Amino acid sequence: MFHSLSKVLIEFFKAILKVSIAGVAIGLLKTYPFIVAGLILIKLFHVAYVKVIKPEGTKNWILITGMLMTGVFGIVAEYWGVSNDYWEYHYIDSTLPAWLPFAWMMAFYILYQLEHQLVPFLKNPSLVQRIVLMIVLTLIIPAIGEMVAINMGVWTYTWPYQLLGVPVYAFIALVLIHMFVYLLLYLIFKNSYGKMLPFAPTGIDRQ
Repeated sequence: MFHSLSKVLIEFFKAILKVSIAGVAIGLLKTYPFIVAGLILIKLFHVAYVKVIKPEGTKNWILITGMLMTGVFGIVAEYWGVSNDYWEYHYIDSTLPAWLPFAWMMAFYILYQLEHQLVPFLKNPSLVQRIVLMIVLTLIIPAIGEMVAINMGVWTYTWPYQLLGVPVYAFIALVLIHMFVYLLLYLIFKNSYGKMLPFAPTGIDRQ
């Protein structure tokens, strides 16, 4: 499926390391949700400046739009889940922790960049293969971060059939939300942003 499996695995495990570090940080600072929110927000502003504001020429508004969409859809899903007692966040005085929408936004950024790095290694970068690749990434990468944070006591699912604290339904929900955002971005920007698009055949020209 890939030209250079070793390079693909390096990028894949770098992404896992990023979400694992994020999970550990959230776990260690779980009693300080506003500090966590501030730290993630600083990183998001840095991403926006480096990837969108600073570069000359075409600005990659897909990245910003995707992060905002993911934050909104993510927080709606979180509110639905917590309101129905499907999961519960600990060590907070509110229904949802302050850092939550920013964590969803960061997840989009990590996935978007990882797709950009891996697609050029596909032997046959057909649309189907690119979509399958993204489904696999959305199934695994965010869930790893969740596993770390869950096992550090940040929140608990009540859904059954769990793997290291993450239930099957949560895996499915992660894929659906992220792929829905990707589909919307593709439909909105397909006539103007070319290779910056989700599911683009190469990662060239994507900021």
